[in-house]
Amino acid sequence: FAAIRDHYGIERDDNLSLRDYPTLAHVVDFVRDRANLPAAAASPVEAAAPAAESAPVAAPTPEAALPQGDDEASAALRRRIPTPVLRPALDLCVDTGVELDEGAPVLVMADAGGVGTALAGRLEQRGVDVLTIDDSPSADELLEQVRGWLGDRTLRGVYWLPALDVEKAIVDQELADWREGLRRRVKLLFRLLRDRYDDFTAGTFLVTGTRLGGEHGYGPDVTTAPMGGGVVGLAKAFKRERPDVLVKTVDFPMSRKKASLADILIGETLRDPGAVEIGLLDGRRWTIALSEQPIPDDHEGVTPDADSVFVITGAAGSIVSAIIGDLARASGGTFHLLDLAPPPDPSDPDVVAFADHREELKRELFERLKATGERATPAAVEKQLSQIERRHAALGALRAIETSGGTAHYHQVDLRDGEAMAAEMARISELSGSIDVLIHAGGLEISRAMPDKDPDEYDLVFDVKADGWFNLIKGLGRVPLESAVVFSSIAGRFGNAGQTDYSAANDLLCKQASSLDPDTLALAIDWTAWGDIGMATRGSIPQVMEAAGIDMLPAAAGIPVVRRELTGGGLSREIVIAGRLGVMSHEMHPTGGLAVEADAPITRRVSETGAITASEVRGMTMADGLVVAATLDPMAQPFLDDHRIDGTAVLPGVMGVESMARAASMLFPDLRVLAVDDVDFLAAFKFFRDEPRTVIVTAQYDTHGHEVVAHCRLIGERLLANQTEPQQTVHFTGTVRLGTEPIELGKATVTKPDGTSVDAEDIYRIYFHGPAYQVLAEGWSDGERMFGRAASDLPAGTDPPDASLCTAPRSLELCFQTAGIWEIGATATMALPMHIDRVVVSGNTTEKLDGLVAVVTPHADGSTHAVVVDGKGRVRLELSGYRTVQLPGAIDDELVGPLRAATVDRGDTGS
Repeated sequence: FAAIRDHYGIERDDNLSLRDYPTLAHVVDFVRDRANLPAAAASPVEAAAPAAESAPVAAPTPEAALPQGDDEASAALRRRIPTPVLRPALDLCVDTGVELDEGAPVLVMADAGGVGTALAGRLEQRGVDVLTIDDSPSADELLEQVRGWLGDRTLRGVYWLPALDVEKAIVDQELADWREGLRRRVKLLFRLLRDRYDDFTAGTFLVTGTRLGGEHGYGPDVTTAPMGGGVVGLAKAFKRERPDVLVKTVDFPMSRKKASLADILIGETLRDPGAVEIGLLDGRRWTIALSEQPIPDDHEGVTPDADSVFVITGAAGSIVSAIIGDLARASGGTFHLLDLAPPPDPSDPDVVAFADHREELKRELFERLKATGERATPAAVEKQLSQIERRHAALGALRAIETSGGTAHYHQVDLRDGEAMAAEMARISELSGSIDVLIHAGGLEISRAMPDKDPDEYDLVFDVKADGWFNLIKGLGRVPLESAVVFSSIAGRFGNAGQTDYSAANDLLCKQASSLDPDTLALAIDWTAWGDIGMATRGSIPQVMEAAGIDMLPAAAGIPVVRRELTGGGLSREIVIAGRLGVMSHEMHPTGGLAVEADAPITRRVSETGAITASEVRGMTMADGLVVAATLDPMAQPFLDDHRIDGTAVLPGVMGVESMARAASMLFPDLRVLAVDDVDFLAAFKFFRDEPRTVIVTAQYDTHGHEVVAHCRLIGERLLANQTEPQQTVHFTGTVRLGTEPIELGKATVTKPDGTSVDAEDIYRIYFHGPAYQVLAEGWSDGERMFGRAASDLPAGTDPPDASLCTAPRSLELCFQTAGIWEIGATATMALPMHIDRVVVSGNTTEKLDGLVAVVTPHADGSTHAVVVDGKGRVRLELSGYRTVQLPGAIDDELVGPLRAATVDRGDTGS
C-alpha cells in the first residue's frame, strides 16, 4: 500500500484497514477511488510499464561499477555492542501471567542430560499434564503425537531443551551430524510452533534452554554449545510474531545441576516478562543489552595488503560486492569469491543496461515476459531484475579487484552442497595455503509469517547460512584462519516478525563466530537494512522502515565498516551497525518486568531507606537498567538552598554522587557502596525560579570480580516553551561499585598549622555556599599539601536531618572546598568540579564533620588527591584524580589575599 500510494500520489489514510482489501481487485478499486483514474489506466502493471526501447549505453567504467565508501561517514556511525547486564532477582519482578496449574497441557522437549526429565517431574508435582519427548522424532511424528495427546485442548506452553546438549566442534562433525543437530534443536521447534500457532495467546509460553555459557555467548570465554544460537534467534522472532506470549531463552553455564536448572526454568516461567534473553551465572540473572563503544585504538587487527587472502561468500550481492571493492582498493590482495550465480559475462547487454538505465531495462523485461506468454507482473520483473543485479554486482567486484592489482578467483558453488564445497575449499587451500579474512555474507531472506512459511522455504533460508558456515569451516580443516566475519542482521539480534528462519540462522552464526579459536579474530555484524543499494531499497520497504522508526544504513557509511573493524582489531565481538532502532528497542513490559507498585519489595525497600535522592523506582529497562527518580525542592532542601550560583540553586556535585550511589544500591540490599569511579560533571543541574525538579538516575549493572558495578547517569528533564516533549539532559555520569566488604583506607597524618592560615570568614567571602555547606572552619598549607579543618555544629544539610546517605557528601565537599582554597590562592580564579577518578567511603557515612580534616595533595598534571582524616588518624574518605574547570574572570585581589597567604606564600608555586 505504501508503494501504491507513492506511485499514484494518494494521501495516507490512518483509518484504513488492510482487512478490507483482501484481493488485488480490491486494491485496484482502492486506486480508482482514491486517485480518480479512468478504468483503462487503473492497472498498476500497465501504468508502470509503457512500451519503450532501451537506448544503447556504454559499459560502466571500473570505478563507476561499484558505490564507494566514506570513512568519515563510517566513523560517525553508532557502534553498539551486545553486552551482558544484570537483571533483578526474580522476587523483585512482576508475574508473567502464566499459570502452571492442575491439568495444564505442557510439552517438554527433553535434553539428553536429564534436565527435561527433572523438569517434567517438578511439573507433574504441580498437577500439570506433561508430554515429554525424549527422542528425535521426525516432524510429522512429533506433530501427530502432540495432536493425539492434546485432542481438542490447546497448549499452555512448551519447554524446549535440546540446546542444553553440547555438540562437537565443526571439525569433528560430519555434515549429516550438523544437520541432525540443527533439525532437532531448531527445525523441529519451528514445525511445532507453526502447527500450534493459534494455541499461543496471552497466558501461554515458550521457554527454551541453552548452554552458551550463562551470558548468551557474550562473556569473556569462548561460547559453548553454539548451536543454541539458532534456538535463541527463532524464539526472539516468534516473540515478535506473538507479542502476548511469554517467550524466554534461558542460558546456563556447563556446571549447573539438572535439578536446579529445572527449578530455575519454572521460576523464569512464572516471573519477569521484561526480557527474552535470560542468563544464569555466578548466582545472578543476566540479560543482553547494547552498549555504545568506539573501535578500540589500542589493538592491532588484520591489516589488508597485497599478501592478504580473502574468502568471501555471497559475492554477487550488491552490498557484498561494494564491500569487496573497498577491501580490494585497500589491499590489492587475493580474493576467492563464492556464489551460486554463474561467473558474470562482461558483454551481457542486460548487465550493461542495468548500470545507468534501470527503468528502461525494467520496461524491456516487461515486454520480454509478455512476448513469451508469461504473466508480466511487477514481481516477475523484479525477480529477473534481481538476477541481473547480481551479475552486475559480481562483475563490479571482479573489476575492482583487477583494478587494484589484486587477483580474483570466482567459484560458482552451492554453499549447502557439502561435496562441492569440500572440493572448492580444497582448491582454495591449495592455491593460497592460509586465509587472512573469511567473510560469510551469503544468504537470502524471504519474509513470511510463520503460518505461511512453507517448511521447505524455511530450510532454504536457514541452510544457506547454516550449512554454508559448516562447509566453510569444515573445508578449511586445519588451515590457519586469521580472522572471520559473519553477516548477521538486527533481525538476528532482536528477532523480527516474518523472519523466523532468517533470525535463527543469523543468531546461529553470531554464536558460531564467538565459538572460534581465541587466536582467530571473529566478528559478527548485525546490519540494519541498507539504503541506496540492496533489496531493502525496493518497493515499500523504506516506508515500512520509516514507520517502524528504524533508520536505513547509508551505503557510503556501511561499505568501509568491515575494513575498519578488521584493522581496528580487539577482542572477538558482535556489533550492531544501525541508527535508530525504533520498534526493535521497545520494552516488552511497561516497567521492564520490575514490580514497582506500592507493596512491591523494591518500593518498600526505598521507603524504608528514607533516601531523599532516590524516592521513586520507575522500572528496569533494557536500554537504561534501573530507573530511579526523586523530586527535589530548593525551598525545602538546605543542600540546594545553600548551594546557589548567581542566585540560582544548583545541585551540588557531591549530592549528584550521592544520588547515583543511592540509586545503584537499591537493587542489591545485601551489598554496600564501596566506591564511585569515573565521575564526570557534564552540566550544572539548576533549579530555575526555585521550582522543584525531578532528578532521574539510571543504573545499568554488570560485575567485576566479586563486585557489582553500576554504570549510572543523572538526568534532568525540562519542558521548554513551545515544546510537547521534555528535553532530557545528562548532567552527571559515574560508576558505582557495590560489594560486601568495605575497602580498607588505613591511616594518615595531619600537620598542624605552624604559620598563616585562612579562616571561614575569609573563605566564604569568596565561596558562594550558604550555612549548611560552609564546611570549612580553617585552611592551611605545609607548602606541599593543603589542609582543611571541618566546621563544627553545622546546620542540617538535608530535610529530614537524619536522611539516609551512603557516600558522606559533606565529607567529600570538605575535600572539594579545601582543594579550591589552594586553586584560588594560586590562580585567583574559582573552579567547579569536572571529574573524579575515584571516591572511596569507609563504613562511617554520617554527615557529622566534627574533628575531621581534609588533606589535599595537588599533582603536577592538574589532578588532586585528598583524604578525610578523623581525630584518631583514620581515613574516612579518599578522593583520587579530582579535576576542576575554571570559571571565567579573576577574583578581586583583596579577597584572594588571605587565601594566597595560606597557600602560595608558603612557598608553593601553584603548579
